[in-house]
Amino acid sequence: MDPHQHPLGRFLLDVEKHYRLPEEDRQALLDLPLRQRELDAGSYLVREGSVPSVCSVLVDGFAYRQKVTGEGARQILSVCIAGDAIDLQNIFLDVSDHAVQMLTRGTVADVPREALQELVLTRPAIGRVLIQLALIEASILREWVVNVGRRDARERIAHILCEFAVRLEARGLASGDGFELPMTQEQLADATGLTSVHVNRVLKALEADGLIGRRRRHIQYPNWRALQDAGDFSRRYLHVPGEDLIEAAI
Repeated sequence: MDPHQHPLGRFLLDVEKHYRLPEEDRQALLDLPLRQRELDAGSYLVREGSVPSVCSVLVDGFAYRQKVTGEGARQILSVCIAGDAIDLQNIFLDVSDHAVQMLTRGTVADVPREALQELVLTRPAIGRVLIQLALIEASILREWVVNVGRRDARERIAHILCEFAVRLEARGLASGDGFELPMTQEQLADATGLTSVHVNRVLKALEADGLIGRRRRHIQYPNWRALQDAGDFSRRYLHVPGEDLIEAAI
């Protein structure tokens, strides 16, 4: 099967942006046993406290990591996009410490945990790159902590919009004039520690200042440099190889 048509094809392309695998390792990844599932928005991929039996890769759609307080308040910790491995940390952890839900309708490929463990332990190149991906996840989490803890409301929203733009552009999932924002204002609020009313005001202000354009959920960035400045944004923490494609297109 053409890797581009394989359920793990987008994941493999992302892997090889960071580290070129030997051909036998590439094939070993594509030969992993898997089960595809189509899921509706809101469906759980991982429940906090569950014992993991599979590691899932997002084939298409969006998902998000979350924690819920004892009083029921939700904090969205990060967003997963097509090609992401949902729960790399659960390869060797015996209990899930957070939940993952679908943000939109989408498809996942479930790989048995034991099969992925065997690849990691017997193929050093695969082990290396999967550790690298897990470290990038941790880098993104650190940036989200700073975003919620130390930036003001305008910076928080501008920053998360910049992150979406760069990550989606790197995966070929953004059009030349912007991207479809998969989150509601309520979900943006849970990701940034704001209220949905405050999120709405900030989006309107960014639009009024000419930093973004909006057509329903389609986000444009007519002044990319100014949007980055407004969000205190640097793409360094995303560890996206290559040049800034958005900057190059200006």
